[in-house]
Formats: sequence, structure tokens, C-alpha cells
Amino acid sequence: MKISVVIPMYNSRNTILNTLNSVKNQTILPFEVVIIDDGSKDESVTVVEDFISVNSALNIQLVKQKNRGVSSARNVGLKLAKGDWIALLDSDDEWLPTKLERQIQVLNENPTIDFLGTNRNGEYFDKILWKKLGVLTRISPKLLMVKFIFVVPTVIFRKKIVLDAGYFDETQKYAEEGNYFIRIAQKYNCYLLNESLVVTGDGKAHFGHSGLSGNLKEMERGELKNLKDALSLKIINHFQYSFLVLFSILKYFRRIVIVKTRQE
Repeated sequence: MKISVVIPMYNSRNTILNTLNSVKNQTILPFEVVIIDDGSKDESVTVVEDFISVNSALNIQLVKQKNRGVSSARNVGLKLAKGDWIALLDSDDEWLPTKLERQIQVLNENPTIDFLGTNRNGEYFDKILWKKLGVLTRISPKLLMVKFIFVVPTVIFRKKIVLDAGYFDETQKYAEEGNYFIRIAQKYNCYLLNESLVVTGDGKAHFGHSGLSGNLKEMERGELKNLKDALSLKIINHFQYSFLVLFSILKYFRRIVIVKTRQE
């Protein structure tokens, strides 16, 4: 199994080294690491170049482009990836040492799985609304619209998916990964490994902090767009769309309350 790790990077001089060390410290190393610098204005590129110079055991490719956004950077990485599996990682997140080994083990034991995500920051899901979750649970596109289970740095998927499902929507700035994963789940066997193998955002709460996920209003707009796209793709019907829109808005207001309470 050849795994290509795709890492978009923008002004990440303070975090990218920890991210790369988390790849270096994997109990099973990937086939290659593709880093796309999205027009960084800080010393991110220098940090990566220095890391490459002293870590020849890792097959790292650094590609520089003008700033076009994270989706563009990820798409470039997807196109360059030579492995038969792709693992996504962001430049401010870290994998626990056994992340790839554990996913490879599950994939070898379950060859029908096309896409496998894990948990992060110590979380474990007993159930999501009506759906009870075990150690390994198939995730439908409708369930992804109820709760965004798959987080970018936790997932690994077959490269062939890209040839069919296409790429990230570069016109969508928020919740773009949700849009992509819902489209994939419509056609492929997507599973959650209910184990925490990734640290995101330095272990902070999943929303309400700086960065893209910190903009709650724009994130909500992105999620509502995803629901509209799902309706267009006939993943959901009009009744389900109306219910999910209402549910999403309620979640949005709940998040606002949580953030305000946290700030007090």
C-alpha cells in the first residue's frame, strides 16, 4: 500500500515543523509527502526546506504556487500524488505515531473500504442521533449532513476516488471539505474508525477559535450550500432538505452560545 500525504501550507512557520515530525514519527512511513505552499509570506518554505535537507528518509516534494486558497493547494497535491492511497493533513495539525499503521491494519482487514476517517482530540462517539456507532461504522452522506464526522487530517482514501468524484470546490471557502466528503460518500464505502489518532488545533475546541473554522457565520453558509448541493445531487429529498436546514441553523445558534459562554 503506497500512501501519499498531501499537506497544503500557508504562513505555517510556527506549526509545520510539528506537523512534519508527526509524519516522520509514524510507525509506518508513507510512500511520499507532497507539500503545497500556497504563497506563504513568512518563513514556512525555509522551515520545510531545512527539514527536507536533514530528513532524506522521507520522500518529500515541495511545490510553490501563488496564493489561491486551501482547496486549490489540496487539488494540486491530489493531482501530483503517485500513491494508490491519499492521506490528507493540514499544516497546523499532528498525527499520533500509530495513525497510519492503525488505518492500514483496518483497511487490510476490510478490503471493501474506500475511505476511512478517525476521531481527533480524544473524542469517541457512542451515537449520532439515531445512529449507534461501534469501533468501525459505515457513514452515509445523510449522516455527514447531520454531523460532520470526517475531519480532513483524519482521512485516508483510494486515489481512484479522485478520478471519479473530482476535486475540492475551489470557489467554496468554508466547509469545502464537507462538500467533497458528502460527494464521495454518495458513491463509495466510507467508514469511521472510532479511535482518536489525530490532534487538531492544538487540541482546542472544534469551532470558535482563529482560522477558517473560527468564522461561524461563514461556516454556516458553507454548510447550507452543502445541503443545497446534496439536494441537487438527489442525495436528499425536499423534506429532508428542509429538516436539515432547520437542524443546521439550530446548531449554528448553539455554537454561538457556546463560544460566548467560553469567552466570558
